[in-house]
Amino acid sequence: MPYDEIEFEAEEAMEKAVDFLKAEYRGVRTGRASPGLIDHIKVSVPAYGDAPMDLKALATIATPDATMLLVKPFDPSTVKDIERALQGADIGINPQSDGRVIRLPVPPLSGERRQQIASSVKKLAEQQKVVLRNARREAIQKIDAEKKAGDMPEDDAKRGHDEMDKLTKKYEGILEGLMTSKTKEVTEV
Repeated sequence: MPYDEIEFEAEEAMEKAVDFLKAEYRGVRTGRASPGLIDHIKVSVPAYGDAPMDLKALATIATPDATMLLVKPFDPSTVKDIERALQGADIGINPQSDGRVIRLPVPPLSGERRQQIASSVKKLAEQQKVVLRNARREAIQKIDAEKKAGDMPEDDAKRGHDEMDKLTKKYEGILEGLMTSKTKEVTEV
């Protein structure tokens, strides 16, 4: 396998780690109402075959102000199912329904809760750094296997090791930046 393919596979895995972290951070509560907080919640609707669907596929999610989320189902008969899913989602917000729309008042976060969320933000970033390091390790193993089989010159193998280190540092920097900005967002009052 040529070095370019090995590098491409590693970079693809690292990019997926960054995308995964961004998606996870969208669901992290920051004290402000954000559709990303609930749009990924799975809702089972018996009328639709009981297959779990994302909330965003069943309703529009709006933020009329910084402390309120408004969920308006496309089909009014799904209000109870959506409300049940929101209560079971453990997001710390109690849904209020009037039969047509569901309101979710986002309470302000306490200092202690902000610190807990900040530590979970850091933990999520660390998990993705492990994914980056695993992608780097796998790429280096492939490079070494190619070198050992005689399919890759030693100079190319050395360059490959250096490039993998640079790539890993680049993506770790991206993850670090995401973590820092999300932690700042969570901890500011």
